[in-house]
Amino acid sequence: VRCVQETEMVCTGAKSEEDSRIASRKYARIIQKIGYPDVRFKEFKIQNIVGSCDVKFPIKLDQLHMNHNKFATYEPEIFPGLIYRMLNPKIVLLIFVSGKLVLTGAKDKKDINKAFELIYPVLESCRKQTHTTGGAF
Repeated sequence: VRCVQETEMVCTGAKSEEDSRIASRKYARIIQKIGYPDVRFKEFKIQNIVGSCDVKFPIKLDQLHMNHNKFATYEPEIFPGLIYRMLNPKIVLLIFVSGKLVLTGAKDKKDINKAFELIYPVLESCRKQTHTTGGAF
């Protein structure tokens, strides 16, 4: 938790909305106890929810970028992931060739879930085929 103004604090790193609410309440209480009795806990709101997952298959980021260039930015010499800016829900996804994803920018968990449901078929269409050999020649 960090105080950003005399009237505001930001809580980061919580694993749930409830954990964030509890931590924020505790810090408001601490601030009261150290000499600021007028401090009140109010107007709690979630500003950003971040989720991560692994689709368990590699992704052709070049193909994804070509097929979705209105929404996707991919500059592997600058950053190894593809940045996908979904419009509805308004979520930013970081997509890595390994199949790992980071979804950010949500105000509600439902938006994270919806974004994943929408992007999964797109990722499947850009799935890298892995070839295994059947043994020695």
